[in-house]
Amino acid sequence: MTEQSTSNNYEQAVLAGGCFWCIEAAYNSLKGIINATSGYMGGATGTPSYEAVCKGDTGHAEVVKLEFDASIISYQDIIEIFFTLHNPTQLNRQGNDIGTQYRSEIFVYDEQQKEIANNIIDELSAANSFEEPIVTQVTPVSEFFCGEDYHQEYFNNNPENQYCQAVVSPKLAKFRQTFVSKLK
Repeated sequence: MTEQSTSNNYEQAVLAGGCFWCIEAAYNSLKGIINATSGYMGGATGTPSYEAVCKGDTGHAEVVKLEFDASIISYQDIIEIFFTLHNPTQLNRQGNDIGTQYRSEIFVYDEQQKEIANNIIDELSAANSFEEPIVTQVTPVSEFFCGEDYHQEYFNNNPENQYCQAVVSPKLAKFRQTFVSKLK
């Protein structure tokens, strides 16, 4: 199992919820998030590229690896926010983004993270929070591959991009209204 502690004693989380540009932009705006890095996890290829992941050839998901200060934002908060950022009932897709690389998955570092993630899924399911069943997988972390440089802080660096305007920007606007007290 991969160690989750970092040099500054921050904790880590890895989330897959569709295109990593939206997830990364949302988490980078939260208090307590030290860094949100776009990348790939969960596949079989040794060094995945964006092109190969997009073709569905590697088995990797687009993920965001978070480094966070648990004294400011808890892992539970991170997971609860995750379920507001994407549709966890869509199998291997988010909207028009289709393929296993867009799956909903929480990669956990230890039993505590696994328990928290599964409890939140159970609570959301029991409350019928979504019209369809949640398909989010909870699996152990595997090797993380950092996404290409141009994917990091993509939304902030490319707000005029058509996808960002049509998909990311509206999601972030809603996110910012909902979590205004947690924003940096």
